[in-house]
Amino acid sequence: MTENSFKGKTVVLTAGPTYEAIDPVRFIGNHSTGKMGYALAECFAAHGANVYVVSGPVNLQARHQSIHITHITSADEMYAAVKQLAPEADIIVYAAAVADYKPKVVADKKIKKTGDDLTIELVKNVDIAAALGKEKKEGQFSVGFALETHNESANAREKLQKKNLDMIVLNSLNDPGAGFKHDTNKITIIEKDATTAFELKQKTEVAQDIVNLIWERLNG
Repeated sequence: MTENSFKGKTVVLTAGPTYEAIDPVRFIGNHSTGKMGYALAECFAAHGANVYVVSGPVNLQARHQSIHITHITSADEMYAAVKQLAPEADIIVYAAAVADYKPKVVADKKIKKTGDDLTIELVKNVDIAAALGKEKKEGQFSVGFALETHNESANAREKLQKKNLDMIVLNSLNDPGAGFKHDTNKITIIEKDATTAFELKQKTEVAQDIVNLIWERLNG
């Protein structure tokens, strides 16, 4: 690849966690730092792409001038932002760790301690990749992520099919140095007819591996 390999291409990418409000003080979230998503954004931009990142709450900043950030908090906000950007995208990468559930009712005031137990009813969030997979336009290339703890390959392949993805990046919390809160990651990229495994690497190097394979598939 060269610095112009993705010139003229528009990449839409999600990154980081989502926070689902319980009340004005508390939320449901996860440990995603957004490092993998932002590393991918920088890599695409370095190779000529115009990159639109829809980012959950992270302590990161994009360096490349071709990266445009939309900051969101909740899964619903992320879905609305990506849905608006998706029609113009050549490549969509769903790297965010979107909360699967949200509170059915959000309290308008801080919930006070009134007993030993507190029950919060949860409802499913929209599955952003699956919903937009149904609207995927011809020629659009989409990539998902799967962070698993068991039945890793089977679960990832099911997501690949259900969400109408071209490839899915699998990483396991069982692998030391992979997943949340690390600067490293160990991935396996699963496609319909191919599986490619990589060693533990810095997330910047992992991003390059992913972008390289996407380029190969688009130009093979």
